[in-house]
Amino acid sequence: MFSKEEIAERINRIREDNGFPTVPFVIDEVRYDEEEDKLFIIAKDRSDKSAIIGNSFVIGKLREELGIKQVTVYSKLDLIIKGKKLEENLRRIKNTFLEFLAPIIEAELNFPPRKWPTLHNNGRPLVFLSFNAKAMVGFAEKVGLEAERVGIKYTFPKMEHAPIEGSLRELFFPDEEKLRKIAQERNIKIIIADFPFDLKFLDNVALLNPLKFLHIGFFEAKYFFGFEKPVRIDKDAMIDFIVDMVAEGLMESTDGANLIWWAMKK
Repeated sequence: MFSKEEIAERINRIREDNGFPTVPFVIDEVRYDEEEDKLFIIAKDRSDKSAIIGNSFVIGKLREELGIKQVTVYSKLDLIIKGKKLEENLRRIKNTFLEFLAPIIEAELNFPPRKWPTLHNNGRPLVFLSFNAKAMVGFAEKVGLEAERVGIKYTFPKMEHAPIEGSLRELFFPDEEKLRKIAQERNIKIIIADFPFDLKFLDNVALLNPLKFLHIGFFEAKYFFGFEKPVRIDKDAMIDFIVDMVAEGLMESTDGANLIWWAMKK
């Protein structure tokens, strides 16, 4: 439906018409998801991606002109990095009780667009309502897990969960040992939370951060699962968390800056 040459011409014209400097960029590929009415532009590199987005203004104008629901830009480099992580994680879960996630990893290898198969009856995980609480719960539901939710008291009042004691820092850096003990008391083998790693096996319990495990960024997770800010936070811990996310390529710097600004105003 859309060629990369046509998209490049439109971007150049939008930049020129709105006083943006002419900058070189290369579009590697364009993919259109007709079912979801979403256009995915795959830039050659991160600098090409930045030129195409144009501080969000250019890409916003492009979406308006094309009259489609959403336009998203990725860099080929980021997708290559994601692919290598996914292939490694596919090997890590082979012959383990997490092997049911293989179809999800295989679907992510073809991203974008995101087309997950429907999975059912894969057990009970303990889901800790950490910063990306909706993504943690949403992931569990989408892969056929019946989540038992726990969270620090008074942090996500709109989300159903069993409250537990803990520090606000745990919203960003979950207490592995505390959660492992809760899981083992309930005979649960999978814990899902915003851990600082993608996957760790601890005493036959899997500690899983699905966003890191599948290399899904904050922007994508927000649209795929939804997002709700916690009502109480540890500001220093949040800054450390966001800096780590940006460094790993899982959060755009503009999203990170907006979240930090929100936190500082609280």
